[in-house]
Amino acid sequence: MPRSSNKSRPLIADGRSYLWTVRHGHHVLEDGGCRKTLTLRTRPPGAGGLLRFVFDEGPGRYVSGFTTGSGEVGAVGVGALNLHEPGTVRFLLDTALARGWDPRERREVKVDGWTFLEEAVAARG
Repeated sequence: MPRSSNKSRPLIADGRSYLWTVRHGHHVLEDGGCRKTLTLRTRPPGAGGLLRFVFDEGPGRYVSGFTTGSGEVGAVGVGALNLHEPGTVRFLLDTALARGWDPRERREVKVDGWTFLEEAVAARG
């Protein structure tokens, strides 16, 4: 059973320390669809940036909720990821770093998690 998504979990990557959480929420659209957000913050608090991968439910895309596993996000024809798996989190972090995210910058960055899905599913497959 996955750990509570309300608790921060540690991750060390390339000599830098992070805390990460997975949260469920709802985006403000006409249908009030579900949202999963994976948040990574540098450690100690205030030492650097905050990175949020946002997965909004939409046509052909789903995020876990009442009837599915708590950390799953997926797209029809692409596959799914479990955001509670440390390997998935590490892959997403490494990919964001490769795409230019700088954890030393003391600011919050939100990214569309779906732009990472296909590459992550292929790598994690």
